[in-house]
Amino acid sequence: MTMDDKLKPLRDQIDAIDKQILDLLNHRARVAQEVGHVKAETSAPVFRPEREAQVLRTVAERNPGPLLAGDVQTVFREIMSACRALEKRVTVAYLGPAGTFSEQAVYQQFGRAVEGLPCASIDEVFRAAEAGTADFGVVPVENSTEGAINRTLDLLLQTSLLISGEVSLPVHHSLMSKTGSMDGITRICAHSQALAQCQSWLNQHYPNIERLAVASNGEAARIAGEDQAVAAIAGEIAGQNYDLQVVNAHIQDDPHNRTRFAVIGRLQTAPSGKDQTSLVLSVPNKAGAVYNLLAPLAKHGVSMTRFESRPARMGTWEYYFYVDVEGHAKDEKVANALDELKQNAAFFKLLGSYPFSL
Repeated sequence: MTMDDKLKPLRDQIDAIDKQILDLLNHRARVAQEVGHVKAETSAPVFRPEREAQVLRTVAERNPGPLLAGDVQTVFREIMSACRALEKRVTVAYLGPAGTFSEQAVYQQFGRAVEGLPCASIDEVFRAAEAGTADFGVVPVENSTEGAINRTLDLLLQTSLLISGEVSLPVHHSLMSKTGSMDGITRICAHSQALAQCQSWLNQHYPNIERLAVASNGEAARIAGEDQAVAAIAGEIAGQNYDLQVVNAHIQDDPHNRTRFAVIGRLQTAPSGKDQTSLVLSVPNKAGAVYNLLAPLAKHGVSMTRFESRPARMGTWEYYFYVDVEGHAKDEKVANALDELKQNAAFFKLLGSYPFSL
C-alpha cells in the first residue's frame, strides 16, 4: 500500500470534519447575528470585553488537547472577531504605521476582523478615540525593561476615556536593513523605548553608528525601506511590510522583554470574574500621607498589583500615583476600599475596570 493509499481515508475524515466545522461556524454566526439584533434594541455595545474574556477562559479550561490552550484561544478569538464584524466592524486606533507592536496588540485583543486606524503619535490615538473617529484606541502603558510610558500616563490623567482592556505582548526586536547587511549604514532608527531596550547590544556591536529616535518602530522600518543608509530596529512584521531583511534577530537586552498595552474608549466594562482596576491618586504633602491613603486596600483585602509615581508638574514636589488593584470596581470589597480611598485622597480618578490580560 502506497503512502497516498494510507493518507486518503485520513484526508477524507479531515474533509468531513472541516465541513462540520464550517456548518457550525456559520450556525454560530447566525446566533451571533440574533444577539446583535437584541443588542440593537437597547443600543448595547457590539464589543463586550468581559464576555469575550469569559469565552476565552472557558475554552482554555475545557480544552482536552492535543491542541495547546493558547492556540485554541487564538482560533476562538478570530471566530468572535468575525462574528462581531457581522454586527459592526469596530475601528481601533493605534500607534502606527502598520507593523508596530501596537498593531499586534490590536489584533491580540480584537482579532483581525477590525478596521485599524494607524496614528502618528500616542496623542493622536487618544484624540481619535475621544472624537469618535475610532471606537477604541490601543496605547502602550509600560515595558518590563524600561518602565512606564510617561506620555500615556499623562494623557490617561487628562482624558475622559476609560480603560476597557489590557494586552501584554512579548517584544522581540530585530535589526534590519534593505540589504540585510550593515555595510554603508550611517544611522539606526527606532522608537526611543526600543533604542533603550537594545542599548547594551548596540553599544557592543555598533557603538559608532548614530542612533535616531523616531515616532515608532514602524516608522523606522518605513524610513529604512526608503534609504539604504538607514537600519531599523523593529518587529519582523514591520520589516516584511517594508521589504527589509534581518541583520540580527532578538537584539533586546532582556530576552523576556514585554510591553503592556491599554485599550481605551468610552465603554464601561462589566465584571468578568477575573478583573483589574486602575486608579490615579494624589495625597496632601505631609508625613505618612501615602501610607494612610493606601490603608483601605489592606483593610478590605484588596491586592495592589502596580504602583507608579509621576510628578504632578506643579513645581511643588507633588506626585500622582498610578495604582492597579485586583478586582472590579463593582466587586463589594473593591467598592468599599475605593469609597475610603476617595475620602483620603486629595485627587481620585478611576481609570477603569477590565479583564486581566489572558
